[in-house]
Amino acid sequence: MTMTVTIAEAVDEALLPFPSSPDAHLTDPLTRATLRVQSHMLTATRAFLTARGFQELLPPIIGPVTDPGIRGSKQVDVDFYGHKYKMMTSAILYKQASLLAFDKIFYIAPNVRLEPLETAVTHRHLAEFHQIDVEIRDARREDAMDLAEQLVTHVVAEVVSRMPAELDLLGRDTAALRGIFASAFGRVGHQEATTELIGLGHPQDPAAEIDWQGEEIVSARADRPFFITDYPKGSRGFYDKENPEQPGVLRNFDLIAPEGYGELASGSEREHDYATLVTRMRETGENPAKYGWYLDLARRGIPASSGFGIGLERFTRYVTGRQAAWQASAYPKLPGVVSA
Repeated sequence: MTMTVTIAEAVDEALLPFPSSPDAHLTDPLTRATLRVQSHMLTATRAFLTARGFQELLPPIIGPVTDPGIRGSKQVDVDFYGHKYKMMTSAILYKQASLLAFDKIFYIAPNVRLEPLETAVTHRHLAEFHQIDVEIRDARREDAMDLAEQLVTHVVAEVVSRMPAELDLLGRDTAALRGIFASAFGRVGHQEATTELIGLGHPQDPAAEIDWQGEEIVSARADRPFFITDYPKGSRGFYDKENPEQPGVLRNFDLIAPEGYGELASGSEREHDYATLVTRMRETGENPAKYGWYLDLARRGIPASSGFGIGLERFTRYVTGRQAAWQASAYPKLPGVVSA
């Protein structure tokens, strides 16, 4: 049976005034200030990346397959002239393919994920969102982490410097934002993070991704962004490279914002070897036959790479201090909530 959450139910749960109509949201001065900040964040992102030799490409919207590593959400099928295509949940496979043309690429990529209904009240999940997607040929995980840190720091500095009126209207504590410039972002291993959560009484599975509640707990305890690294094999998609020196550990990371805002970005060093990809697909329950075009490329040779995706609405929420990610979207789509 299909279930949806009514707007009234979502508001009751989330205690937020989800707009009853697009005009109520779009004409709200806080929405206008948030979207102005977001626009400047995109301008700063493009300037930062293009100055470092990155080529911006337009991402695909549909394809025969999409990213399977989407934490319990569902993919959306599209009838493409009699073939079942998918709307992009993440363009990660296409990022790898794009490195055949350019050494460094980025997208501002729309994504659609039918998140579980319970995520309507997490303040962090949307059914439709955008990612700043970045991929670097012949890069290690540490290269991607360093770039993500530099990009986030640059964008925050640009907003703090150039948009004080908007931040003041939104009531954002700019001292907290300036705190990210003090030193390098912290780094903690997944095992250490899960041990801390268990010690705090949170029932975190040490073999799984940090769950949403756990993510909020570790985020709330931090005053600056930090990375969680080395997720266990099986907790992420087949494209995250396994550490050859630590079998069972992946060469990946999440970037966690402070102040309870949670995850901003995920990334990894990518697996690109054909035989290993097929094995990893089978290990994660994926049918390699579905990934024909991608595996054909891998058989002929796709580059080694590392990359990441930053959730634009989540990033905007953090920078502007908004209570929920939907407040950083002009036409927000909450999981299960029927809206414009």
